[in-house]
Amino acid sequence: MPVVKDVSRRRTVSELSAARQQRLGASLSFSYKSPLHIVSGSRQFLFDATGRRYLDCVNNVAHVGHSHPYVVRAASEQMARLNTNTRYLHELLIEYSERLTATLPESLSVAFFVNSGSEANELALRMARAHTKRNDVIVLDCAYHGNTSAMIDISPYKFDGPGGSGRPSWVHKVSMPDVYRGQHRGEDAGIRYADALTKAVQAADKNGGVAAFFCESAVSCGGQIILPRGYLSEAYATVRAAGGVCVADEVQTGFGRAGSHFWMFETQGVTPDIVTLGKPIGNGHPLGAVITTPEIAASFANGMEYFNTFGGNPVSCAVGLAVLDVIRDEELQQNALDVSEYLKRELRLLQDNHPLVGDVRGLGLFLGIELVRDRNTLEPAGREATQIVERMKERGILLSTDGPFHNVIKIKPPLVFSRKDADVLVSSLDSVLEACVTADT
Repeated sequence: MPVVKDVSRRRTVSELSAARQQRLGASLSFSYKSPLHIVSGSRQFLFDATGRRYLDCVNNVAHVGHSHPYVVRAASEQMARLNTNTRYLHELLIEYSERLTATLPESLSVAFFVNSGSEANELALRMARAHTKRNDVIVLDCAYHGNTSAMIDISPYKFDGPGGSGRPSWVHKVSMPDVYRGQHRGEDAGIRYADALTKAVQAADKNGGVAAFFCESAVSCGGQIILPRGYLSEAYATVRAAGGVCVADEVQTGFGRAGSHFWMFETQGVTPDIVTLGKPIGNGHPLGAVITTPEIAASFANGMEYFNTFGGNPVSCAVGLAVLDVIRDEELQQNALDVSEYLKRELRLLQDNHPLVGDVRGLGLFLGIELVRDRNTLEPAGREATQIVERMKERGILLSTDGPFHNVIKIKPPLVFSRKDADVLVSSLDSVLEACVTADT
C-alpha cells in the first residue's frame, strides 16, 4: 500500500513528547531514547511522520501484518452493519467460537471472549478458583501475565521489579526453566526443573491447596525462553495430582508463531485445562479469549452471571475470523517455520563470529539473542544490548530487549516476515555488533 507523509501533522516530535509527559501517566514509557512518531504501517513495516520506513522485528501483535487489508475490511464492514453486546444471538459469535476451538484439542471446547490478554488471564484465575475451590497459584520466576491487580500479583516480573511489593503469600514461584543460564541443563533438564513444583504444591497445601499453575508456553519477559523437553508434562502431572488446574498462557506465543504447531503448548505434547489468548488474536484489535473444558465452564456457572460489555461483539468476531482466514490462506504458520529455520542458522553464524552473542534460541518466529560479556561467567551484557537496539533503530530496524538482565534481544515479528527481511536483519546486526566491539576496545 502506498505510504505518504502525514500532512495533517501539527506538532513536532519534541512537542508531542512534552504533551505526552504532561497528559499521560509518567509510568507509561517510550521505546528508544529518541521516540519514534509512527503514523502508519503495512505488513512488516512501520512508517514515521517523515515517511521513513522501519522493519518491525518485534511487534507480535500485528500478527498477519500491520493494517492487513482483509482484516481492516472485515472490521469496517461489520462496524458499518452492527456492533453490540452478546445478549443477542449473532452468527459471527457462534462461527468464531467454532472456528477458534477447532484449532485446539477436543477437550478445550468452551470459549469466553474478552478484550485483552490481561483480561483473559484474570478470567482464567477466577475459573480455576471456582473449579477447585482453592486460592493459591504457582508461577514461574520472571513471569508476566498482565496488568490488572490480580495479574500483577502473579507476575514476578512486576512484583519483584521496580515499584513492586513482593510476592503475595498465596503465590508460589518456581525457577524459570532456563537451560542456558539456569541450574539444570542436558536431556533431563525439563524433568529436573519440573521437580520444583512438588515443593510449591506442598507450600500451597498449607494455605488450602493449589488452584492453578500459570505458565507461558514459551517464556517472553523472562528472555525468550523455550521450555525444555518434558517440562510441561511433568509440571502438569504434579499440579493435577494435587487437584489444581493448568493454564497455558498463549497470549504472546499462539496462532502459528511456533511454526511447527499452531499452539506453542503443543510443542510440549500436553493439553492444558485452560488456554488464554490475546495480542495476535485480533491483529491489533482489542480482543482476547479464554478456552476451557466443559467441566471447568460448568463450575464457573455458579449462579453469578459473567458478562463482558465488549467481549465477543460482532466486530471483534469478524476481526478474529479474518485473522484465522489470513493465517490459513497465506500459509503464515509454514512461513514462520521456514523463515525461522533460516534465520536461526544465520544468527548462529553471528554467534560464531561475535563473542558477545552467548546464545541464540527460539521456536518459529519467537527468537532470542542473549548477549554476555563472558561466555564462561555469563556476565549479562545489558548495556551493550540496549546500545545495539538503539543503533539498529538508526538503521531502520526495530528490536527490543527483555529478560531479567535486559540483555536478551527479542525477535517476534509479524508472521509475514520473509527471508529477505531476515537477511537485512542479520547483515545489520553483524555490522552493529562489530561496531559495538570496536567502540569498547
